[in-house]
Amino acid sequence: MRVLGVNAVFHDPAAALVVDGRVVAAAEEERFTRRKHGKEPVPFSAWEQPAAAAAWCLEQAGLTPADVDAVGWSYDPDLVEHGQEGTDPGWEKLRTDLARRAPWFLASALPGLDPGRVRFVQHHLAHAASAALAAPRPDGAVLVADGRGEATSSLAGVYRDGVLEACASQRLPHSLGLRYEDLTAHLGFRRSSDEYKVMALASYGTPRFAEELSRELHATGDGGFRAAPLDLSRFAPPRRAAEPVRPLHADLAASMQLCLEETLLDLVRWLHARTGETRLTMAGGIALNCVANTRIADEGPFDDVWVQPAAGDAGTALGVALHLAAEGGDRVAPMPGADLGRSWSDGEIEQVLRRARVRYERPDDLADTVAATIADDGVVAWFQGRSEFGPRALGHRSLLAHPGRAENLDRLNAVKGRESFRPVAPMVRAERAGELFTRGPVESPYMLFVHDVAPQWRERIPAVVHVDGTARAQTVDPVEQPLLADMLTAVEQATDLPCVVNTSLNTAGRPMVDTPVHALETFGSAPVDLLALGPFVVRR
Repeated sequence: MRVLGVNAVFHDPAAALVVDGRVVAAAEEERFTRRKHGKEPVPFSAWEQPAAAAAWCLEQAGLTPADVDAVGWSYDPDLVEHGQEGTDPGWEKLRTDLARRAPWFLASALPGLDPGRVRFVQHHLAHAASAALAAPRPDGAVLVADGRGEATSSLAGVYRDGVLEACASQRLPHSLGLRYEDLTAHLGFRRSSDEYKVMALASYGTPRFAEELSRELHATGDGGFRAAPLDLSRFAPPRRAAEPVRPLHADLAASMQLCLEETLLDLVRWLHARTGETRLTMAGGIALNCVANTRIADEGPFDDVWVQPAAGDAGTALGVALHLAAEGGDRVAPMPGADLGRSWSDGEIEQVLRRARVRYERPDDLADTVAATIADDGVVAWFQGRSEFGPRALGHRSLLAHPGRAENLDRLNAVKGRESFRPVAPMVRAERAGELFTRGPVESPYMLFVHDVAPQWRERIPAVVHVDGTARAQTVDPVEQPLLADMLTAVEQATDLPCVVNTSLNTAGRPMVDTPVHALETFGSAPVDLLALGPFVVRR
């Protein structure tokens, strides 16, 4: 089967293509439109389809819209329950009506597509499939938690022989994701895309409100939880975006983070007891909370925890395509990695450089050239191979710097226009990770867990150590990413440090760089010393 998966519901529209059970391509619409999160900031805009991402996915396989056997849309309007607590009936009806028209919106965006081939799939089922069917090992327990789907905010179940058996779900208005979004907005950040800022801020606070919060936010012992809307102003006053962050705000962030972690731990313990499985896969926006993921991996009952790298709504495009492929009889293969987006040949990159009329060179050893710049405390823009699917820069569209200079944290946050409390991450060869980090999964190719930095390393790599002594590391397998591994080896030879600072190649408010032109634009506008664009380098 040739299956196109589409997410175009709340935010982060994306498309993915699965052919004969194998993932061919996946990309977020923001990488094409250059509009962060892909849509206007409205809660629901079904008419905005990921047309550019879908067209590119089909092009990768040499297909036209007419060649597609099925199209999955990761939302089923027939499952929406009207009149739920906290909802506006008029808005709910409009949202449902628009969703039902999705096949025709999609067909208008992709001429030749048969609207009759569009299938609605439950939002959380799409999330679950994106985790369990894409994981390196088939079958096992799955937990999905996010803001909302059609009528629920979570799904717990188990995959056996590629088929999901649902064990529990949580009906709205109770939602871990929406409560975290409420806090994000209360603290002066953007509601449905800045939650990671709250997670980072939590490390600066004390969870002094956690006991009181837990009375209203906790697991209920049956696979569900209580998390109804609550009045956050009784803990701390709301903050305007331009105002400084106060210690009280950090304390509230720490309290909500702790309640989230404890609730998730109770949920996975219940799921383990219910299923008896040893492996857990996770997806949904909550699964991007790497601090909570680490507690689940370290303190939970499962032997193996795997989190889908595009765990947010973009990943439902992949999940719905895998689900329909499996349902259609295809033997589904694990996703090959997160590098599922666009790439350019050396010749195409060189043409861009020539058109831009910039000086460039092709060094004999790119890894050594980049390492020399990093050793000299230069910032490197690294653009290699296919772009990442999901929110993390994983060595394809990254900014790299020296980890041994503490001031590089503030320097990179200034380059990117980010808040000063935001951490940056270390990238390390997989075989060296056990020396640098103690807590958290040693293998972490997608930067979805945090690790305690070993005491003997904290003073040596201060740029990547968060205020609480942790780091969100990415481990690099030399077999899967040889160029990255060679660069890390060269950096260690030049600096005696086996890791580099890694953060996403973008500036504030803009999506990650996706094309050579985007890379040149960022290089020209930000204080970056070297651009490694494929095999070529451009110097400041």
